[in-house]
Amino acid sequence: MKPQILALYLPQFHPFPENDEWWGKGFTEWTNVGKAKPLFKGHYQPRVPADLGYYDLRLPIVREQQAELAREAGVTAFCYWHYWFGNGKRLLADVFQEVLDTGKPDFPFCLAWANHTWKAVGCTAGDESPDILMEQTYPGIEDAKAHMEYLLTAFKDSRYVKVDAKPYLFIFDPKQLPQLYIDTFQQMAKDAGFPGLYLVANLNDNTIKPEEMTAKGYDAVTYCNILGHTKEGETLWDKVKKNINAIIYNRPKNFHEYKDVYPNYITEVDMDERVIPQIVPQWDHSPRGGNKTLILHNSTPEYFAAHVREAMEVIKDKPENKQILMLKSWNEWAEGNYMEPDLKFGKGYIEAMHDVLEEYKDK
Repeated sequence: MKPQILALYLPQFHPFPENDEWWGKGFTEWTNVGKAKPLFKGHYQPRVPADLGYYDLRLPIVREQQAELAREAGVTAFCYWHYWFGNGKRLLADVFQEVLDTGKPDFPFCLAWANHTWKAVGCTAGDESPDILMEQTYPGIEDAKAHMEYLLTAFKDSRYVKVDAKPYLFIFDPKQLPQLYIDTFQQMAKDAGFPGLYLVANLNDNTIKPEEMTAKGYDAVTYCNILGHTKEGETLWDKVKKNINAIIYNRPKNFHEYKDVYPNYITEVDMDERVIPQIVPQWDHSPRGGNKTLILHNSTPEYFAAHVREAMEVIKDKPENKQILMLKSWNEWAEGNYMEPDLKFGKGYIEAMHDVLEEYKDK
């Protein structure tokens, strides 16, 4: 068994003009990571990178080192976040463009369209904010065509991940994406000689069935259970405990022990061939959002290994070309959501995933 493991990859570890304007000259994701402080006793902050240090992704050697660590973990491709806000407006494009233009690192990749509005509070999604930094727009057919023309330059690269010969494209917010864009993308992919696109819908709502999205032109869905599942089945006592923790231990109300929640991330629906399970090594959004955000406390490589094992179990009987996992994420340091080595665990998460994959190698 050799599953495809596609790791979401954030390219925001270098300065660029818009961030300089919004947050101050030289701002990168490391700014929030470095100034984070523990919010309660035992809270693991700040997170300090080990092997790669506070890197700058403009350096080719860093990208090569990342690819080597990814291979060691068993990651088969990076899924680079891609930002197209409409009418050709892109942000954070330089790192991937250099990967595309230079052919290095020689490591497979695909793209994830982060089709959401950036707003002032931590640059996160949400169109209702009055403090919009960069608005996601869908101007229409000409924009869809221009976007797809750019995407085709990546899809034609021999390193690009394909499923059934279709280029793999992850859509962050499929509910907001107009049908016109889906139809245009699919047709232009066929006109370019592909059987179509392998479109993957990222869903935060577990009630949406895979067939609802495949009817729109998607091939698969992946459920981001981390952001919505924790309130499901919540009892009155659970709510009381949250308030007690908040008052006595000064813990955020959206605080959970990783060991208590990771078993909810992989469910029976993940056995469906149209569903791609997501695996999550750790999560702590407090460097961006303080005590008002989700914290998964006490994640360890051992718990993560158990989580990966559960994911492998649900995909092992799928057809070989549908044995795919989304790894959320490779390097989202400001979300406490990363695989890269840090001072506390070293390569622990990398080694944990590698070891589980070795267990399933001959299955």
